[in-house]
Amino acid sequence: MYNIKVNGIEYQREDDKKLLPFLRDDLGLTSAKDGCSEGACGTCTVLVDGKKVRACIFTLSKLDGKSVVTVEGISDREKEVYAYAFGDTGAVQCGFCIPGMVISAKSLLDNNLEPTRADVKKAIMGNICRCTGYAKIEDAILLSAKMFRENSPIPEMSSSGKVGEHLGRIDAREKVLGTGKYVDGITVEGMIYAKALRSKYPRAIVKDIRLDKALAHPDCVRILTAEDVPFNKTGHLVPDWDVLIAKGDTTRYIGDAIVLAASTKKETLDKILSLVEVDYEELTPLTNPLEAMKEDAPNLHPQGNILSKQMIARGNVDEAIKNSKYVVTNHYSVPMTDHAFMEPECAIGIPNGDGVLMYTASQSVYDEQREIARMLNISPVLVRCQTKLVGGGFGGKEDMSVQHHAALMAYITKKPVKVKFSRQESLNIHTKRHAMEIDITTACDENGVLTATKAMIISDCGAYASLGGPVLQRACTHLGGPYNFQNLEVDGTCVYTNNVPGGAFRGFGVTQSCFAQEQNINELAEKVGISPWEFRHKNAIRPGDELPNGQIAGEDTAFVECLEAVKDVFESNPYAGIAGAMKNAGLGVGVPDVGRSNLKIVDGKVHILTSAACIGQGIGNVMLAMVCETTGLDPSLIVHELADTAVTPNSGTTTASRQTLFAGEATRKA
Repeated sequence: MYNIKVNGIEYQREDDKKLLPFLRDDLGLTSAKDGCSEGACGTCTVLVDGKKVRACIFTLSKLDGKSVVTVEGISDREKEVYAYAFGDTGAVQCGFCIPGMVISAKSLLDNNLEPTRADVKKAIMGNICRCTGYAKIEDAILLSAKMFRENSPIPEMSSSGKVGEHLGRIDAREKVLGTGKYVDGITVEGMIYAKALRSKYPRAIVKDIRLDKALAHPDCVRILTAEDVPFNKTGHLVPDWDVLIAKGDTTRYIGDAIVLAASTKKETLDKILSLVEVDYEELTPLTNPLEAMKEDAPNLHPQGNILSKQMIARGNVDEAIKNSKYVVTNHYSVPMTDHAFMEPECAIGIPNGDGVLMYTASQSVYDEQREIARMLNISPVLVRCQTKLVGGGFGGKEDMSVQHHAALMAYITKKPVKVKFSRQESLNIHTKRHAMEIDITTACDENGVLTATKAMIISDCGAYASLGGPVLQRACTHLGGPYNFQNLEVDGTCVYTNNVPGGAFRGFGVTQSCFAQEQNINELAEKVGISPWEFRHKNAIRPGDELPNGQIAGEDTAFVECLEAVKDVFESNPYAGIAGAMKNAGLGVGVPDVGRSNLKIVDGKVHILTSAACIGQGIGNVMLAMVCETTGLDPSLIVHELADTAVTPNSGTTTASRQTLFAGEATRKA
């Protein structure tokens, strides 16, 4: 028998388990988050006898007789101060890490109300934040210390809420205090748990699948195979991604799902899956796009291994390079990158009449609705998707990961189903920033004026298309950078391999290609004998100039002003680097783009209805500012609703820095 006090209440338990599931599942204290379950991220930080620890590490047997404090158990005064300070300083974005930060702050301020910034940095060293860069979190903790030290009252909100006016995050309080609902913090009566058995090999033929032993497990509810899926494909743009790999088919990466099992207890899912017997014929995987491009390479998809080709040719590139004083040629290998959002993927599917109700955390409820409806072969109106708080996205929550599996199992079993990735599963399965191989030549004249760029890009698409085509297109169209020269040739190819699929990621391909161009520019500056800053300033695009891709720079172009703003800081810091880049706002390249928003008056308050997903960027504050600016209404009279396909109109995906422009303008017009 283990005795443990949590937030002042005594509990006794006979079974031993980790502290984190005890807090979250048994006691319903969800401020402590499950970000990794390996003691690495700090989202589950709590106090044990006054010292901060990670709840995912310690078991109840190790905590016998000890006292635990979570954010739910701190004093009302502390709650008010931390909620105000973190909201006012802009320390809260996706919010998933914040309760852990608050506990680390408390562990410091309980002993030192006059901390230095160095003290604060040390206190939160074990807490990872993916969104903010830490400076604002440090500001929040220093402000909290000041308020505690001076016994300051909580200031009244006095902002007009208009564009440019300071207003704390409207969702800060629920995120700071852990009362806001992320999907994994939700339980539904009668809920079961599902998980997929993933491929043992990146490329192998599934010869046989035997379920008898797994089905005999007392907790097993159902095991689904490809035969149970009405339409066994999904995919953001191209439906080429198998929901489940069928017997006789070939796996394409280690994240491929073979079967989907459901259990009455999440603790026994792995045991049930271990009883599934799969016979494979292992094949040699294609892990290098250059190998996959060879004529004798096996086809990973029926149409071959080339997903997309892009070609940009402007001016006489070869002649310009030939006549240039300085020429730099390099090869750059840019690796895949994980988004590292703090919240692992989680979704709940609930039977709802002839369809399903989904609780999700993605970048578009309408994308989910479309792909789930297609998979189930039912009308989209039968799939209702409601977003909960999203613990970061950065492009990594645009594709299906857990949503379609939760929907499928709920639809077939007629039971509520939760599907959740561990951190390792998230790393193995969801899309990444595309790895690219880039050969690039950049040239300039004797004065450092750019004359031409010629490049070849090979993008590793991974196993499935996702957004590989548009990502390649942006990598090519933006490769020249924000500079004024007109000789550009870029040859791009996106290639299927047996690696983890590439997908959307901040920068959307531009990060990779601009990195290569900027490195070449640094070498050219050295050859010319001028500073990297001067080289960029000399070639910077200005209003009315023509970009290398042919676009005319608008009157609001301010790259020169950006460079001039950082000149002194750059030149006074010998170890500082400098680079320039540009990125489209919106889908770009002439594709129609739409933002939608409705305003509804309920009980004297204006409710903003738009499906624009908040993944931490603060879309609620943006929409509120639009209404306040346009109407002059007080912020207290405005409510921002979370996205729901049954209520909020489709404003497209939260991607491409588009929601402020499109959903914001729609809200202003509404």
